[in-house]
Amino acid sequence: MTRIESTFARLQAEGRKAFVSYIMAGDPDVDTSLAVMKGLPGAGVDVIELGLPFTDPMADGETIQLAGQRALEGGMTLDRTLQMVRDFRKVDNETPIVMMGYYNPIYARGVDTFLAQANEAGIDGLIIVDLPPEEDEELCIPAQAAGLNFIRLATPTTDDKRLPKVLQNTSGFVYYVSITGITGAAAAQAADVAPEVARIKAKTDLPVIVGFGIRTPETSRSIASVADGCVVGSAIVSEIAAGKPVEDILSFVASLAAGAHSA
Repeated sequence: MTRIESTFARLQAEGRKAFVSYIMAGDPDVDTSLAVMKGLPGAGVDVIELGLPFTDPMADGETIQLAGQRALEGGMTLDRTLQMVRDFRKVDNETPIVMMGYYNPIYARGVDTFLAQANEAGIDGLIIVDLPPEEDEELCIPAQAAGLNFIRLATPTTDDKRLPKVLQNTSGFVYYVSITGITGAAAAQAADVAPEVARIKAKTDLPVIVGFGIRTPETSRSIASVADGCVVGSAIVSEIAAGKPVEDILSFVASLAAGAHSA
């Protein structure tokens, strides 16, 4: 079992929902980013999504785009992102890490080389938002063969005809995008999410985790109550962008995690 799979198995056995947090690697700088990352498990985070900065993040809203720009301007690269994971693993060998980003930097590195480096660094899964299921041979299949989970996104526009294709090679968990559009947009509504989560769960045994549009502990709780957990990204990145101390950022994360865990 991967760290992702064992974490969700444990949470299910405990009857608890998962809280997943996203941060951008290197935002606003490597030291601050790593300090936040190291503090996330203690704040109640079950799975860490680590953004890989990219110059053309088409699925991201302004908050995440700006975070990526700050990271890139600070000199963040794929190699430095992998080193950040290695540094995290020196103090935490249990918390799953999912790298989230775009295919171009991986393609440029070479898939086999990247997967070997990701495995060695301690990455457990990938979310690559610009690789559709039709391109599974590019990265998804090799990643799974290398022991990494490949997590796919389902959206409100993923209809019953498309859903089996999305699910066919997905592992670890399914990430359901609660709203149409980009990250950091409208607020998620549990009443809208619940039937969609049920529809996906009828087709897979994988946990379904809901992200996009979650900014408060109350929303975190309401969304987690109708899914297997929730993801918060833009709200946390906004706290980082505001220049708040690491302790304050982690306190905010803890409030969101407590919301999800109380569901």
